[in-house]
Amino acid sequence: MSPFLMAYLSRLGWRGETGVTLETLQALHLKHNCTIPFENIDVLLPREIHLDDGALEDKLLTARRGGYCFEQNGLFERVLRELGFNVQSLLGRVILANPPQMPPRTHRLLLVDLAGERWIADVGFGGQTLTAPIRLLADVPQPTPHGLYRLLNEGNDWTLQVSHHEHWQSMYQFDLTKPYFTDYVMGNFWSAHWPQSHFRHHLLMSRHLPDGGKLTLTNFSFTHWGNSHVIEKIELPDVESLYAVIQQRFGLGVDNRKHGFSVAELAAIMAAFETHPEAGK
Repeated sequence: MSPFLMAYLSRLGWRGETGVTLETLQALHLKHNCTIPFENIDVLLPREIHLDDGALEDKLLTARRGGYCFEQNGLFERVLRELGFNVQSLLGRVILANPPQMPPRTHRLLLVDLAGERWIADVGFGGQTLTAPIRLLADVPQPTPHGLYRLLNEGNDWTLQVSHHEHWQSMYQFDLTKPYFTDYVMGNFWSAHWPQSHFRHHLLMSRHLPDGGKLTLTNFSFTHWGNSHVIEKIELPDVESLYAVIQQRFGLGVDNRKHGFSVAELAAIMAAFETHPEAGK
């Protein structure tokens, strides 16, 4: 086993099998979601986000940080490939907010070919991401540990939907065209630098829990969800409390020399948001 895989499995606290099976794929998918948080702090600092293998390993494994889709699914693709899975990335268009026109391809997801069946895997869509792979089949509701999903198909286009408050909500649209690495670089740069990108205007973080719940953070608002209901909701009073929650509830590393950040750096980020506790005083 390569040093990279050993580092990844150590980050997850993995004690299971690593054979090329559906059971391994399902278990790794869930464990990844429950361990490596979705977060966009580097966009806000701001720091450039690099997608090469060394950069992803250094940030998400060595520094114990999280990341967004280009990082999360980039790392997971490498893990699956080194374990022996037939996997490739795809690019999708996020339509969660019902945009007036079709947006660019700014979401990275994975297609896994296993034992003659194709599966969609995605550990990088934040609080609503898949926590298990689903079959590439149209119009079939498919359960995961954190919700019910389905795929729609029209021509070359597929749409992933999640069951939300008894209706189906579209998340993103994709096709099966194989992208090039430069396509990820372009989508990543646009997501991090486009002035209207939501990643530039909110601190966002999420981590799923093995019991079907999840933790989410939007600026100073922390929520612990359990099966679609709120278990705990806190409006954090200051940056020091936010800094503690990021570490204690999300398990995010902050001390790495290259990828860590201080309370002062976090305070500079949060001072720009209207939701800052000091705003309006």
